[in-house]
Amino acid sequence: MRQAGILMHLTSLPSPWGIGTMGQAAWDFADFLADAGQSVWQLLPVCPTSFGDSPYQSFSAFAGNPYLIDLDTLAQEGLLQPGEFCNLNWGDTPDSVDYGVLYKQRWGVLRLAVERLLSAPPDDYPAFCTENAFWLEDYACFMALKNAHDDHPWWEWETPLRCRKPAALDAFRAEHSADLDFWNGVQYLFFGQWRAFKNYVNQKGVSIIGDLPIYVAEDSADVWSRPRQFLLGEDLRPTLVAGCPPDGFSADGQLWGNPLFDWAFMEQNNFAWWKERVRYQKTIYDILRIDHFRGLDAFYAIPFGDTTARNGSWRQGPGWKLLSALAEGPGLDHVIAEDLGFLDHSVRELLARSGLPGMKVLQFAFDTREGGDYLPHNYERNCVVYTGTHDNDTALGWMTSAPSADVETAREYLRLTQEEGLHWGLMRGAWSSVGSLTVVQMQDVLGLGSEARMNTPSTLGNNWRWRMLPGAATSDLAAKLRRQMELYQRLPASL
Repeated sequence: MRQAGILMHLTSLPSPWGIGTMGQAAWDFADFLADAGQSVWQLLPVCPTSFGDSPYQSFSAFAGNPYLIDLDTLAQEGLLQPGEFCNLNWGDTPDSVDYGVLYKQRWGVLRLAVERLLSAPPDDYPAFCTENAFWLEDYACFMALKNAHDDHPWWEWETPLRCRKPAALDAFRAEHSADLDFWNGVQYLFFGQWRAFKNYVNQKGVSIIGDLPIYVAEDSADVWSRPRQFLLGEDLRPTLVAGCPPDGFSADGQLWGNPLFDWAFMEQNNFAWWKERVRYQKTIYDILRIDHFRGLDAFYAIPFGDTTARNGSWRQGPGWKLLSALAEGPGLDHVIAEDLGFLDHSVRELLARSGLPGMKVLQFAFDTREGGDYLPHNYERNCVVYTGTHDNDTALGWMTSAPSADVETAREYLRLTQEEGLHWGLMRGAWSSVGSLTVVQMQDVLGLGSEARMNTPSTLGNNWRWRMLPGAATSDLAAKLRRQMELYQRLPASL
């Protein structure tokens, strides 16, 4: 079956309250996708963001992002009064998220809502806390501890708390029980809205692709609560961190800074944490994209404290041992492998053995540094074709910033014309391919330039901010998309 979808993170939706949420605009976008003949909606990770605002650097691999909770919905449920949030300043740029304003305004509003929620807890609230206790208890404690330490990272806390001494944690929980209740309540609100949102999306015939980052942030409940799962020294700081080696795109490589997993230790209990993580994520999403799949075969390890990735080296990953454990546990059905980056025979063999669909990025097809693997005539059916990912420029941005020879090759190969629109021609190249699923960025559907780029890797300060303006996803645009789905036989089977 041939399908198509759109990559559009929730934060990028329109909203008067500073950031896209799971409110009416999300439901309206689901309507747009259905009208446009789309089968999937791909999101970035929906976990809580930390310093730098990246959804790939989260305080938890399990929790939901409080910024995505819709305030209008809370008001409809009687948990907020409109005056408690409508009169606040949520920023002056409707096409961009101001995370500084959000950090300043959101928490006070959410505390009012949770206070009302817990004054008479819903009947299902205790069951929610119990069912999610395997991650929620540590997460709530972690966030309360961060509040008590002025948001300092956990490795700067007092030794008994940093090292999770039971007596110290018990005393903290007793003294700060109200703050722990707040963080539990926030997660109840998030997942209540998530269930309603996802049910609506699915009712429209659209599946949600979720993104599972391979690594977790150092300053996270995951590392603090389970330090043995990671390559940490006696001081509980990483000995090696994650990244990518230097290549044609970056002379210094990419220094992500995430602590690396202790794969040998994880293997001793048959990768229980990974199975727990994937099983949980598969209850949230319909399809799961495993980010940086090549790191499962071999991963790039950089000495902790280095300022670039130049001194890193490749280390052997868990490979098929992990994938077979996942196949036997939560299963590998409805999973996509993000197999981008430096690929050798070993990782290609692992992907083939897993049977997972890999990714093809059309922008890479015409880059002389990449070779020809991404040209559509080399695609197999079992793959997901993208014009670009969240780490790429938009189609029009790429046309203006890429080497002229690369752009000219794309023009000739895809028969691009100004009359059609260069961005529509690039999307057509994806839709017309044999790949079973295609995903295009909403920025490309809207014909936006580099100003709408979501992320530029290895940079800080201007990423994850783009927002679609109200009214941009029109019925005419949906009809135009739907016609392309008809031409390239990518309409959902029910249509």
